[in-house]
Amino acid sequence: MPVIPLAMEVRQAGCAAPHAHPRGQLIYASRGVMRVVSGTEVLVVPPSQAVWVPPDVEHEVYFPGEVSLRNLFLERGVSGRLPDQCTILKVSPLLRELILKAVTIGESYLPESAGYRLMTVLIDELCQAEPTELRLPMGHDERLQRAIEKMVADPGAVETIEALASVACTTPRTLARLFVRETGLTFGAWKKRLILQEAIERLASGQNVTTVAFDLGYQSLSAFIEMFRQSLGASPGQYLKDTPPM
Repeated sequence: MPVIPLAMEVRQAGCAAPHAHPRGQLIYASRGVMRVVSGTEVLVVPPSQAVWVPPDVEHEVYFPGEVSLRNLFLERGVSGRLPDQCTILKVSPLLRELILKAVTIGESYLPESAGYRLMTVLIDELCQAEPTELRLPMGHDERLQRAIEKMVADPGAVETIEALASVACTTPRTLARLFVRETGLTFGAWKKRLILQEAIERLASGQNVTTVAFDLGYQSLSAFIEMFRQSLGASPGQYLKDTPPM
């Protein structure tokens, strides 16, 4: 069977310790936010999206609050059509309905049956899902990690590259180069992703947009909403709109 869907699982706040699977895994929370850590990358996954984990890739999953999970396990032959690294994917309305239907079918379907045909459509839709830019690479260099630790400890602080370079015991130019070399992002782009991840988690926990905007260093609510919209294609309220699970 190309896809093995698992029934809905409700998880309370907590975490799943580091582990890996022989099959590829799609983790979809129709309610709640997940934080997935794989290697030196952190991924924050809101309800409108899912995370793809390739076969044999070690990862750990954190649940800041209660979540409603659906898991799909894909055989290796199918997994090869999807990214070879952990990736956040947008879940279209069609893909969402296919996932929800798949878990009601489970793994007891026969080749050429209606269930089998649904799984092949699900795979096609999944392979066309658009990735999002909410991955946050952490890098390996100790100087870069010192700067990142400072930023993560207080995402709303207005940190300059000069101030962070002092914390990292290097020059601003070297630190800027380390960001690009180790994470693939400029200092400014990395900082923006950190703010977006923090904003999504805080908004999902029930904090209002105004409080989140000012806590994360924005001087005006409109500037924060515009940054959010330009980065993720929707306002904070639209982006985190939760559709109740079926």
